[in-house]
Amino acid sequence: MFLSNLIDGRVIAEQLHGETSQRIASLSQRGLQVGLAFVRVGEDPASQVYVGMKEKTAERLGVRSVTHVLPEQVSQSELLELIARLNADPLVHGILVQAPIPRHIDSAQIYSAVCPKKDVDGFHPINIGKVLLGDPSGFLPCTPAGVHELLIRSGVPVAGADVVVLGRGNIVGKPMAAILMQKSPHADATVTLCHSRSRHVAEHCRRADIIIAAMGVPLFVKAEMVREGSVVIDVGVNRIKDSSTKTGTRLVGDVDFVNIQPKALKITPNPGGVGPMTIAMLMRNTVTAAENFSK
Repeated sequence: MFLSNLIDGRVIAEQLHGETSQRIASLSQRGLQVGLAFVRVGEDPASQVYVGMKEKTAERLGVRSVTHVLPEQVSQSELLELIARLNADPLVHGILVQAPIPRHIDSAQIYSAVCPKKDVDGFHPINIGKVLLGDPSGFLPCTPAGVHELLIRSGVPVAGADVVVLGRGNIVGKPMAAILMQKSPHADATVTLCHSRSRHVAEHCRRADIIIAAMGVPLFVKAEMVREGSVVIDVGVNRIKDSSTKTGTRLVGDVDFVNIQPKALKITPNPGGVGPMTIAMLMRNTVTAAENFSK
């Protein structure tokens, strides 16, 4: 009944992959194969799945990828040595260190060690600084960049819109707010960033033209928090107990999709919304890195 208001991230991601493939083919004609290195520490099941999905997409698009798997107890110096080797490798254009990183390692130092020109995840302080400054020469973090593309390609007007971003994390919330507040095309929004200490969150949400939920709280956004005709983007990935499933758990987002969909002008499903876009933006960043190195 409400399928017409779905923002299908899989379809839009395929559009992006098509554009990226053309750029990869152009580089191939010039004798350059795009190279991407994944670094995974430990055997976290979710990390294995995420890296596997990225590997498959890279292979499909013609990107040469290599995955380096290090033991859970690897030392910080050993991890830094690997990153230094990848930084110096001319066949590697992009480097992605898969989160989470074990607690005994300073993740900020690891992300800062990746060469900014190869930081296709967009986590290096230089690239984050460029996001805040509106400098297009840096790499945008993949998930907020993917959300931005969803809005653009779904025809959602952003300029002048009241946008509420739920969550102030470094991976999604902060860069998302920075992207949408820029004085630039498909931005110029009035952004409110809510977090765990914010008061009157529901009131902020009811005022919003666009809600982007990235708090990591299962089904946090309820129908009564959303006004008719708003756009709702669900970034959350949460595992909750569900005795009706074989595993005893199931994945849900930050948004109560079933009850909010009838009220929304547009809404992302979960899964099938933001997730595919994150990988699409990673591949686009990697090709951009390769093009930059070939100049």
